[in-house]
Amino acid sequence: MDTRVKVLVIDDEADMLDNCSRIIRRLGYDCVTLQDGRKAAAFIEREMPYVILTDFAMPGINGIDVLKLAKEIDPDTTIILISGFATIPSVVEAMKEGAFDYLAKPFSADQLRVAVERAVKHRGLSEENRFLRSQLAQSQGFDNMLGTSLPMRQVFDTIKKVSVTDTNVLVYGESGTGKELVARSIHANSKRARKPFVPVDCASLPENLLESELFGHEKGTFTGADSTRPGLLEFANGGTFFLDEIGEMGINLQAKLLRVLQERQFRRVGGRKMLDIDIRVIAATNRDLEEGIRKGTFREDLYYRLNVISINLPPLRERIGDVPLLANHFLQEYSSSSPNAAYGITPDAMRMLEDYSWPGNVRELQNVISRATALSTGGVTGPDDLPEHIRETRGAPVGGIKSGLSFKDAKKRWLATFEKEYLADLLKKHDNNISRAAVEAGIDRKTIHRLLNKYRLGE
Repeated sequence: MDTRVKVLVIDDEADMLDNCSRIIRRLGYDCVTLQDGRKAAAFIEREMPYVILTDFAMPGINGIDVLKLAKEIDPDTTIILISGFATIPSVVEAMKEGAFDYLAKPFSADQLRVAVERAVKHRGLSEENRFLRSQLAQSQGFDNMLGTSLPMRQVFDTIKKVSVTDTNVLVYGESGTGKELVARSIHANSKRARKPFVPVDCASLPENLLESELFGHEKGTFTGADSTRPGLLEFANGGTFFLDEIGEMGINLQAKLLRVLQERQFRRVGGRKMLDIDIRVIAATNRDLEEGIRKGTFREDLYYRLNVISINLPPLRERIGDVPLLANHFLQEYSSSSPNAAYGITPDAMRMLEDYSWPGNVRELQNVISRATALSTGGVTGPDDLPEHIRETRGAPVGGIKSGLSFKDAKKRWLATFEKEYLADLLKKHDNNISRAAVEAGIDRKTIHRLLNKYRLGE
């Protein structure tokens, strides 16, 4: 018997107490009974029961009074009210005061078993979520960046150190790891925090349009330039300029950016006047820029200008210990917007989340939890609320992985096998439509393109 799970039953009928106690003990729980509700407060304060079942109508004190007393002593106490005179107003009142469930007399042994098991499970989830919230509060030092794992603590430590400087920073990380969050955190903790933070996605525009976005243009420079338009560099003056996916920037535009970093001046497209600029630059990439230098696709001098300090964001699969923390955070975020959304995650579902390799990283986990809270109908997110590919990952064989490999090499080979097979099946299912595949997988199109290039699946 697990005496840590203590169930208290309060009723003025001795036979009811005996029957409930016998059924609850068969479930493996420690059961204590009280025939006088007026003794409940002292007992609850002393013993802190896990679950309380209390009769609604008793001499001297009623079930609502017991409920209020118990909630004052321990707000997490899970309480089931029982009564032979159940009415809709009394049920509504009980639920408003925080009752978990309501049993109308006479009830069967099965009804009691189900109610108690549900209450114990609910209390366990509440305690787990409270623990995760305490972890979340301790780890949340930089906007929405979360993590208690060693790799993330090292990232946080680096952010603290670089925020007080004005040096350029280069952030490395796969898509979905939170590179922009790092940049925003550095900006928010820097002396430039009251000035603009201007992000630019270098992969979203062709080079000629990106140049106009960065530098602005003069009236009449090209067809459609009906007026002079300041660029994003001007908007960022005094603040932080964030260049996301810098590895996608064309080589010609790289040269112009280098000149800005060296001279702290620039000209609008089609302009002659040099404009002074005071910015801190943070760049981010999911590419190996040193390999780009060797291939001639990235300027070495620009690389060293940007890479004064580097921050490497670990992929989620290398900090799986943070998955429960992140999942709970996203669960709170999405459940607060809907009264019917899930309030917890079952242990089986959480183990599946921890077993998955997360090719789309934190962004994919966020999408999965958003989907799960929307689909959940049982109050908690269970395995059936998770996407099929995550459910199927648990217990997946690692065929072809030899024990002679180092752990690191074996994991790398297993991950490559999983990513290739998963991506091939996903694209086949959607007739190679990357947009539809990205929606189902909960990752962005850039991640799919990166994996296609990595494994040469489109050739």
